Amino acid sequence: MDITNDSGRRALVVGLGISGIATALRLRQIGWTPVIVEKAASRRSGGYFIALFGAGRAAAQRLGIMDGLSDRTPRDGANFTIDRIGNRRLGLGYADLPGKPWMMLRGDIEEAGFDKLPADVDIRYATVPTHLKQDAEGVDVTLANTVDGTSVTERFDLVVGADGLRSTVRKLAFGPHEKFLRRLNYIVAAYQLRGPVSDVASDDGAILLEPDRSMWIFPFADHPPTVLLSYRADDVDAEFSGSPVERVRAAFGRGPTGRALGEALDALESADDLLFDSVEQVHMDRWHRGRVVLVGDSAWCVTLYAGMGASAGLAGADLLGTMLDGHPDNVGRALAEWEKALRPYVEHYQQNGSQQRKFFVPTNRLQLTVRRLMTKGMRSPVTSRVIRGLQAKSKTARFKEMDIARA
Repeated sequence: MDITNDSGRRALVVGLGISGIATALRLRQIGWTPVIVEKAASRRSGGYFIALFGAGRAAAQRLGIMDGLSDRTPRDGANFTIDRIGNRRLGLGYADLPGKPWMMLRGDIEEAGFDKLPADVDIRYATVPTHLKQDAEGVDVTLANTVDGTSVTERFDLVVGADGLRSTVRKLAFGPHEKFLRRLNYIVAAYQLRGPVSDVASDDGAILLEPDRSMWIFPFADHPPTVLLSYRADDVDAEFSGSPVERVRAAFGRGPTGRALGEALDALESADDLLFDSVEQVHMDRWHRGRVVLVGDSAWCVTLYAGMGASAGLAGADLLGTMLDGHPDNVGRALAEWEKALRPYVEHYQQNGSQQRKFFVPTNRLQLTVRRLMTKGMRSPVTSRVIRGLQAKSKTARFKEMDIARA
């Protein structure tokens, strides 16, 4: 990783996920001194399925982490639509959506980025910001250690909130979550399986689709599969009143599950790294205020249904460094130019995420029928070429694959 001379500027990066690590790497490249704080007591590992598209891979290349990443897509696998009684047929998988994704785990990108952080980067675990006070020259931040209860106030030239959907930085600098979160009224549970489920080969994916609920099993070439369960929730808050296992089992009904769904639900009970959350997007008129800026899910969460969370996080961090480097004496202008360049892509990803929800979890029988017709079209040599040709030229495919910082 090429690093310019030390600029003498300090940035606080809140969050040690994909966006936070990428931001710290990029800031270090342009000579800033990043300090990273993470509310968890240690770094996460593993994680659920994610896709990395061309926009993310271009950013990863400049960040210097591509040598730690690889496409885990099985070479000879297929995707099957299954039901509870054991029927199965070839179906549409994730790769049938526009774009050319690499399949991997969330932890793959986090580990690749973490390994490239210089040893002298200050990382503080079990630490959260509790107060921000900024002026034209910088931001005074009070940081609290959640283990020993101590706190300290330090000054930074920039504060970057990369702390997820329910961002503490966003709440402190912009206002309560309710102002910005937009619920899609769905719940997701994503976790790793210990091995393939019955009736599904290790290289194959499986999709169970029912009105308002679904199960996706994502295979990997060199790793156990992961599962994504989705279901509609009319009362989202009520879904957090019991355990995830109880809520998911209730959503999928008391009837026979069949072997694949049954084994996936059983695996949920002992999942080590479970994501159980509501599906929500973040909509904001501005992603920066003074010398505080939000990156990744904190600013724009596009949802798992969009498949662009990791790519947008990497691209946003990469572009932020580019703009700060291009306007070294004017942070305000750098942030404004960054947002102006990035926003059209993010807004499209969010719109696409809302639309693709029907692909992941159809609402009714009509949508299931339309999907079956699409599957037939994609399996026909003639119509498949036409459909894939149209997909390749679509705005969605172009925006997923475009090198945003060089657009």
